[in-house]
Formats: sequence, C-alpha cells, structure tokens
Amino acid sequence: MNKLKLHWILCICLVLFPVRTMSADQSSRAGNSQPVHIEADRIDGYYQQEVEATGNVRMRRGDETLTADRVKYYQSSDDVEVEGNAMLERPDDTLWGTYLQMNLNDDTGELINPRYLQKDGSGRGEAELLLLHGEKQYRFKKVRYTTCPEDNHDWYILADDLEVDKNKKEGTARRATIRFKDVPILYLPWMNFSYGNERKTGFLSPIMGNSSRRGVELSVPFYWNIAPNYDATITPRLMSKRGLMLNNEFRYIGQALNGQLLLDYLPNDLVTSTKRYGMQLNHYQNLGSGWFGMVNFNKVSDHNYFRDLGNNILVTSQTNLLQQAFASYFSELGRNGMLSFSTLVQQFQTVQDPRIPITSPFKILPRFTVNASKRNVYGFDFDLASSWSNFSHPTLPHGQRLTLLPGVSFPLENSFGFIRPRMSLHYTHYNLNRSASPDSDDKNMSRAVPIFSLDSGIAMERDTTLGNQNFVQTIEPRVFYTYIPYRNQQLLPNFDSAEMDFSYPQLFLERRFSGEDRINDANEITMAVSSRLIHSATGNEYLRISAGQRVRFTERRVLLNSPQVTRAGSDFIAEISGNLTQSIKTDSGVQLNQNNFLIEKIRTGISYRPAPGQIVNAGYRFTRDVLEQVDLSTQWSFLKNWQGFLAVNYSLKNDKLIAGLVGLEYNACCWTLRLVANRFTDASQSTSTNFFVQLELNDLMRIGTNPIDVLRQGIPGYTKAEL
Repeated sequence: MNKLKLHWILCICLVLFPVRTMSADQSSRAGNSQPVHIEADRIDGYYQQEVEATGNVRMRRGDETLTADRVKYYQSSDDVEVEGNAMLERPDDTLWGTYLQMNLNDDTGELINPRYLQKDGSGRGEAELLLLHGEKQYRFKKVRYTTCPEDNHDWYILADDLEVDKNKKEGTARRATIRFKDVPILYLPWMNFSYGNERKTGFLSPIMGNSSRRGVELSVPFYWNIAPNYDATITPRLMSKRGLMLNNEFRYIGQALNGQLLLDYLPNDLVTSTKRYGMQLNHYQNLGSGWFGMVNFNKVSDHNYFRDLGNNILVTSQTNLLQQAFASYFSELGRNGMLSFSTLVQQFQTVQDPRIPITSPFKILPRFTVNASKRNVYGFDFDLASSWSNFSHPTLPHGQRLTLLPGVSFPLENSFGFIRPRMSLHYTHYNLNRSASPDSDDKNMSRAVPIFSLDSGIAMERDTTLGNQNFVQTIEPRVFYTYIPYRNQQLLPNFDSAEMDFSYPQLFLERRFSGEDRINDANEITMAVSSRLIHSATGNEYLRISAGQRVRFTERRVLLNSPQVTRAGSDFIAEISGNLTQSIKTDSGVQLNQNNFLIEKIRTGISYRPAPGQIVNAGYRFTRDVLEQVDLSTQWSFLKNWQGFLAVNYSLKNDKLIAGLVGLEYNACCWTLRLVANRFTDASQSTSTNFFVQLELNDLMRIGTNPIDVLRQGIPGYTKAEL
C-alpha cells in the first residue's frame, strides 16, 4: 500500500472511530473527543492500539500541530513519544526539542532540550528539560529566559528551576541570575513574578538613587495584594546619610468609597537624631441619599521634612498642608431648581522656613453652606448663596462670619445672542473675639453691598476652509457692565480674601476678590471680542483668539496690600490659544495698562510636536515688579535609539536657576536605560540635586530610581517611549 493510501485510510479510521472510548464523566473532564490526523512518509501500527509514523511526520489535533522525524501514538492512553526535531505548535506558543513524551488528554509529559517562544512576544528561551504539568502549566530545568527577539541576548534570566502558570500569568524562579550584556547584575535565590497586568503579592524591582541631601539610596518595595479591592506597598528605604526609612502606601476601593493612605516613618535620622514622619490620607465616600463626604489630611513631623526627604520641587515647595473634612448634600428643588448643603472643618499645618516666616491661614471650625437656585420662574432666575463660618487663629483677631448673597436675573437668550441683567445683595455680619483694627473697638460689624451687572453678546459664524480642512469660524463680540458702590472695609477682618489673577475670563466676573471679606467697588464696562475656529467634522475647537478692554469710569478704592493688585486706569488684555499648525500649539496672553502704556503681565507658551516623543516647549512669564521667568524644555530623538531631555526654569529678575534637568535615554528593542539629573531651588532658597539611573527590562522589572514623574513635571507633553 503506498504512502497516500496509508494516510487517508488512517485519517478515515480515526475520524469514524474515536481515539478512545470515554464515559460521560471522562468526556466532561477532558472536553470533546477530537480526531487525530497523522501524515508521514511511512505509517505502521495496530488498530485502536498504537500508530508509529516516521519521516516528515505531521500530527494534528484541534488547534495543536506536532511535527517530528518519528512519532509513536498510543490510542488507548492518548500518549505520544516523539523523537528527532520535535516541534509542538499551539495557539499561544511554540515548543521545540529533541525528545517529547506527552499525554494529549491531560497535557502532562516532558520535553528534552526544549526551546520555546511565546507568540505574543512576551518571552522566549531554552532549557535542559521541560516538564509539562497540565494545561498551561510548565516547569523548566536549567533555563534561560528573555523577552528580547530572536538573535538578541542583551538581557536574560538564568535559573536552575522555573515554574510558569499561564492561567495565572505568573512565574516562580529559583536560584535566578539576571544578566545584562552577559554581566550578572542581580542574583535572587527565589523570585516570583507576574508577566501580565495582574496584581500579585511579592517583591518589586529594587530602586536605587543618589541625592545631595540623602546620599546613596536603596529601596526594596514589597507589594501585598490583600484583596481584589485593596492592596498595600511596603518599602524599606535605606539612605546612607539619613538611615532606614519605611514608606507605606495603602489603597482601597468599594462601591461607595475609595481612598489612599501614605505613611512614611524614619525612626532615627542620622543627621538630626530625631524621629521623622509624613502622612497623607485621601478618602472619598458616597453616603447615599444625595450625601457625599471626603477627608484630606496631610501632616509631617517637622518644617524641614520635605526639603530633606523630598525629591522634586512640587514636594519641597509646599508650605501649607491641608487638613480638612467635608460633607455635602445635593437635591433637586422642584422643577428647574437645585438645593445643596455642605459642612466643612479645615486647618493647615504651616511648614515654616525660619529665614522667611509666613503667617499661617485661619482655621475653619466649622463652616456651613446653603446654596439654592430656581430657574425660569416667569422668566426670572433666582439664586441664594449663604454660609456661616467660625474662624480661629492663635494670634490674629477671629470669630464668626455670616454671609448672605441673594440674586435675581432676567436672561433673554436666543440662538445667536443673549442679554443677562442681574442684581444681587451681598450681606456680611461679623462677631469677633476682638476688634480687627486698632482704630476701632467694635467687635460686631455688618456690611451690605448691592451688585448690578449686565452681560450681553452675540455669536456670528460662517463656514471656511483652512489647509484642506473644513471649519466653522465664529465672531463673538461681548459687552459686560458692572456697578458696585464703594463701602469702607478697612475695619473688617480678612479671613480668606485675595485678589484673583487677571485674565480674559476674569473680565466677565462681577468680583475681583476671592472669599467673602472684601467686596470690590466697580463702575466699569468690558468690551471684548473673540473668534474661534471649530472643526466641522468633530466640533472640537482648533484655535481661539480673544481681546478685551475694561474701562473704569471711577478709580478703585477697595485695595489689598499685594504686589499683584491691578494698577489704576483701563486694562487691555489679549489671548491666543490652540493650534497654529498641526505641529505647533500656543497658549499666550498679554495685559496692558493703557494709562501709561506699560505691559503689566505677559504669559506666553509655544509647543512644537511633530511626532510622539519629540517636543520643544518655550515659555515666558512676566508680572511687573513681581517676576520674570523663562521656561525651555525638550524631549527629542537623535541617532537611532537615543532620546535627549532638557528643561530649564530660569528667573531673569533674580538671575537664578529655579529648576532644571538634563537626561539621556537609550531605547533598545527589549530594554531602556535612563540617566537624568535634576536640580531645583526650594521655598527656603536651598538647592537640591538628584540623580536618577533606571534600567527597564521589557515585561520583567525596572532597576533603579524612576525619573518618569520628574520628566513629566519638567517637560510638558513628555511621552514615555514604549518598548
């Protein structure tokens, strides 16, 4: 019988007669019985007992294919023995070896001199022996593993024993050595890792670094997957200049709550010989029936904690640490109405610099707020904002404050324009422990200020084309008038008022002070116009240009002692934001005092981003008599696999570097090396320098100190290169 006839007869027999007879229990355990197809140069055997195939053997069952020089298949037990150039191809991986013994029913057996390849590119390697322990359960002996592509051995793991559970996407290695460029960089007697995105209890990659204040650092994080909805990370942090610190992070989430607790503890600082700690708690909870609550609590052991133990300017520049609890209630008030209630307790821990002491903010113990609104009541809109606050301070006058702000408006609107007249009355009453001014003995004071405004505008639009793209261009002129009579407020305390930064949106606000303690006088009109380009297809805004002028008919009399108070006279402001081209974006503005034709403020920024991972940012900020700074930053690719980083924030007024970084990144196919140096000046004008060195091995671990957060902070638009 020739080879072709042998092949077809065997296939027909195996299809018509199942490989093995199974009971119902066996069938449910092993799955549906599938036929086995064998092709070979020669096939011999005994009916329903065994089949031996030699020469270019190809054995197929379901979605698995086995090829070899010789295969012996035992039908009664579903065992196979394979010799010579064995290759087992499955949906997820491919295995090669010199000898394979395997049971097709339960996926158990062994493969000698195996090579393996994950088809999704997540790993490959070779070993002396592979033991199959069931479906997607492997155990390798004397194994080499890497995620680098074929013919690339930049890094790999050598282990005496490696167990892989593909169902859980985790592995356990014993006596493992990680080699980079054939140089051993880490030895672990036991290593448990996850090669998917699943959370798993175990040690994370060690973190190493160096800084001028803390010296050489080594951290070994331990991740604890406590439950599906909460976990913890415990990190011993050894600093050569400071000692051993314990960093702890606990996260939790539920159907109606979530939060995070950070707690860092240094039992003995080698420099100060004191205990030091820092904590941060953020908790959010939906209390049900329209109620919501939150807690935000921050505390450190001493004033120099951030400067000594922090590693970026956002941390070291903190001066007031928020400590507050908040609860609110929201519900509808009939049709087109809203009612909300909230309560707040708040205080701050002020982190002082002895050379530049500051006054700590007032405590609020507590504050109750009630707000309500009702729309379209015979064309009128009514609203009420009210609060009662109890302020406390160790040295300054303090007490209770009641504010009531009822208002009514009669909006007239249609598809192309609007007119919104509005009237309100701001009433404030104080009950203080002592007078807020040495010129008065009055501890109980009141103030009532009427406020009138008229806002109006129209919107015109047309279709236009720019660079083969269709846009809608708008022209939107707007006029806003405000009248607030002057009230002498010099005898009133100032618990929480400050002047808001002048900007284009602020042109259309009635008040220029935040808080409730100062109500500005006003008799002024704003005339402005803006133009927008809107994508016709998506509706997204592409570019906006705005300009406006505020003309004051009387000079302002209510002022705060602040260098940023707007000068007397009329102000002109212009802004542009959005896309200048597909690659260039800008966000810029200028404020001009027209009385003396002096520029009061400039805020300009421009970004050039021709491709992901390539960006150049330039910015300039100027406020007369306050600051003048330039910002330059870039992330740029050069040569084949290199990226460079540079960021500079420089004060022209003080001729001093505020913050800067420089770095390099080499991105190979399966690993990345990052080198970053960061230098910044903190709130106390002390200078700190940090160095970051990180080696990232694709889908395995990161070794060193992570500079990603520093790069994102220093380079707006930074994009992490994907391996």
